[in-house]
Order: sequence, then structure tokens, then C-alpha cells
Amino acid sequence: MSPRAQVYLLGLLLIIMGLGLMAYKSEMLSMPVKPGEYATVWTVEAKVGFTADGGAVKVSLALPKNQNNMEVIEELFSSSGYGFNIYDNAGHKRAEWTKRMASGKQTLYYKLDVYKRPSGEGLPEFDASKMRAKPNWQGERQEALRNAAASIINNSWQTSSNKESFARQLLKSLNDKSNNDARLIHNNLPDKKTVDIALDLLSLAEIPAHIIRGIYLEDDRNRMSADALVEIFDGEKWIVFSPNTGAKGLPDNFLVWQRGDVSMLDVAGGSRSAVSFSVLANDVPARKVALEQMGGEQAALLDYSIYSLPIEQQSVFKFILLVPIGALIVIFLRVVIGIRTAGTFMPVLLAIAFIQTHLLNGVLIFLLILSIGLFVRSYLSRLDLLLVARIAAVVVIVVCLMSFISIVSFKLGVEQALTITFFPMIIIAWTIEHMSILWEDDGPMEVLIQTAGSLLVAIMCYLAMTNHYIEHWMFNFPELLFTLLGMIIILGHYTGYRMSELLRFRYMRRS
Repeated sequence: MSPRAQVYLLGLLLIIMGLGLMAYKSEMLSMPVKPGEYATVWTVEAKVGFTADGGAVKVSLALPKNQNNMEVIEELFSSSGYGFNIYDNAGHKRAEWTKRMASGKQTLYYKLDVYKRPSGEGLPEFDASKMRAKPNWQGERQEALRNAAASIINNSWQTSSNKESFARQLLKSLNDKSNNDARLIHNNLPDKKTVDIALDLLSLAEIPAHIIRGIYLEDDRNRMSADALVEIFDGEKWIVFSPNTGAKGLPDNFLVWQRGDVSMLDVAGGSRSAVSFSVLANDVPARKVALEQMGGEQAALLDYSIYSLPIEQQSVFKFILLVPIGALIVIFLRVVIGIRTAGTFMPVLLAIAFIQTHLLNGVLIFLLILSIGLFVRSYLSRLDLLLVARIAAVVVIVVCLMSFISIVSFKLGVEQALTITFFPMIIIAWTIEHMSILWEDDGPMEVLIQTAGSLLVAIMCYLAMTNHYIEHWMFNFPELLFTLLGMIIILGHYTGYRMSELLRFRYMRRS
């Protein structure tokens, strides 16, 4: 393979690698591509209230887990005076509050922040081997109840083709007010809700099913009770139904709080217990949400990324990561366009200084120091100093000029000029030396051309490095450095005419 082919192959691989990693972080880790993007985070508060009997108290509350379209990103527990613990009970996450002595009304709080992913459906896998216990409807008094249940089950079976349609027909029958069997069941079981009756009938039909309790994420809702859904197993997958309408599917804004036939709240040592929920929507930066929801293998990416650095170092890297953007622009303008500059990457350093001083102030300060420096340098050339000594003298003069300009501007109330300290002194001193030699060898016109070219390139670098999109991409997707490296490698093999040369020889083409 020829060197030219290797260059293009390596460059393309690096470009694809950088863009691919950016796409991965955007799609899989939900890192926002646009700056200023906001995501809705739902703050859900569970309030547990009960009356303590005066002795030891133990409260156990079911806690939500992550589901395919919901991510719990932060949890907060309030339990003043109570011991607290989170434990796993046969795959069910629960919180436990304990206290040796408690009396009177007690209130406990659990708060979490939930982020709804734009993609993802359904619920994680669940054990289908556990069957719900069949209802104990024995005796002569329960005969009518047994017959009504059998009638609904048989009719639903006859009008369905599989377990999914059977469950839908059964729920439809239970909610049909004109169905005599359904009315009889509800009248005989006045303390049972439709969801519990449906689960009893499904267990009689030997279909694995359980209850799902949760809440709908709707803004500014207070003191809500948990809503219930029915979930059945059709032999291959779990299917969710609304017990009141028979509608299939998990609602898009439904947060599953407790799944399976376990209690939502257990209180030992108290009475009149209840749990209520409040929901509030908050708009927060999407980048913050993406960082908070990283876990497991994704957390390793965070631990070994720029985000793991202290804030002060992160601020420094914001500028460092912009330097390759300036380098790419310099290479393009010098190699492809043909703009002449004083020093190869001096415009990038000027652009960084302009970021701190603002563009107009920076350009004026640079031209002022350069003009005075060239005037002083012209006098030093008459003293026949050695090169190193001459440059050192120019450095001292530049420092003196910067100090003088800062003091005078402060006394005059021109605070913008105080940012002169951000200019790289050594680079400016070397630029003054280079321009002075250029003046002696090629004349003042070449000095003007290179000064104008340097300022033009520096301004273009400044505009690119202060672009909000570029700042956001380079800091949040540093993998784009691979893309920049690939583009630089490809540009580095460019051997064609520069655009300035085409403009220069345009008359030859006409002739």
C-alpha cells in the first residue's frame, strides 16, 4: 500500500472512530448534542403516615427499580430519629425504617428523581414460575360466587384465541355493568377492587398474573394514591393490561413502583398506615441528567473521563480541548488557502488571548504592543547584540509595555486593557524579532501582509473556538479529537495548488 493510500485510510478511520464514539455517547448515554438542551426530571415524593402504638416500630416500603424507559437517578430519604436501611427481599427492593419507641402520628418521606428515556419500552424480565394462590371460595354460601366466576371464565375462553385475548375479554366482562355474573361477584366481594378480582379469576384459569402498582407522572399532582395494573404471562412474555378498560400496554408515563404480589407498605407497631405520592416536573440540563444516570460499565467511562477531574481542572481543559480546532483552521488556511502568518501556530495563541480579552480589545492591544516593540527593536539592532540577548531584551521591553499599559489604563478607568496579561509574552517577543528581521530583509509590505494574515487567522480561530456548538462538542465529546487528527493527517498530505496561488496566476490561465 502506498504512503498516500495509508494516509487516507488512517485519516478516514480516525474520522469514523471519533464520529462513532460521539454517536454512541449521544444515543446510548443520552449525552446532549446541542448546547443548552434541557430534560424533564420528575421528582416523586412518597409520604408514609401512620399512628405508632407507643412501642417499637418497623416500617417497610416497596421501592421502585429502573425500568426500560425510566431511570431512577437520585434518591433521598427523610427519617429523623429512625434507623434506616435498604435491602433486597427476593428480588424486591425495599426501604426499612426502625425505631425503639414511638407514639402518636408519624410521618416518613422518600423522594426520588426519575428521568424518562426517549427510547425503551416494557419492563425487565420477571419470574413467571410463581403462581398466585387460588381464592378460597368454598362452602354453600360461595356456590353462587363460584358459578359466576366459572361463567365469566368460560365465556371469556370461548370468545378468545390465546391468553392475551382471554385476559382482555375477562377484564371487559368484569367492567360490564350489564353483566349479571360480574355484578354478582362485585356484590359478594364488596371489599375487593376490580384488579384483585381479575387476579383471582386469572389464577382460577391457571394463568400466571400479578399486580403492578405505580403512579402516573403528571406535573403538580399531590396526595395521590398508587394506581394498579394487571400483568399476565402468555407463555413467552409479560403483557400489561388496565384493569378498568382492558387496554393493553404499559402507559408511557407510568412509573412502576411495585411489581408482583408483595405488599406496598408494611407497618409493625402502628395502625392506620397509608402512603401517598406527590409529583413535580423539573427542567434540568440534559448533560447533568446524562452524567447522573451513568451506572455499571458506563460509570467506568465517567471515572476515566474529564468529568472526574476537579472543576478547576475541567475549566482549564475547556480551553485545551479547543486548541486542536485552532490548529485545524491554521493548517487549512495555510496549506489550502495559502495565507501567510508570522509563526506557524502563533495565531492559535493569539486566539486564546482574544478569548480572555474579547476580540476588539485583544486586537488593539496586540497592534499597540507590536508597533511599540518594532520601534524599540529597530534601535536595538544598531547595538549589534547577539540573537539571544536581543530577544531577551525584547521580552523585558514587552513586560514593561504590558505593565505600563495596564497601569495607565487603570488610572484612566479603561478596565478592558487590564486583560493584557493574558497575552503570551515570549511569543509576542519572538514575533517582534521575526517581524523586525522580515522588515530588514523583505521590506515593510511583507510585514504588513504577515501581520494581517496572522490577525485574520487568529480572528477565524477565535470565532470557531468561541462557537457554543464547538465548545459543547469538544468538552462533552473529546472523542472528536480523533476526527480532528484524521482531518489534519489528510490535509497534511495535500500537495495541490493553494487558492492564493490560483489567484496569483489567474492571468496566465487566461492567456
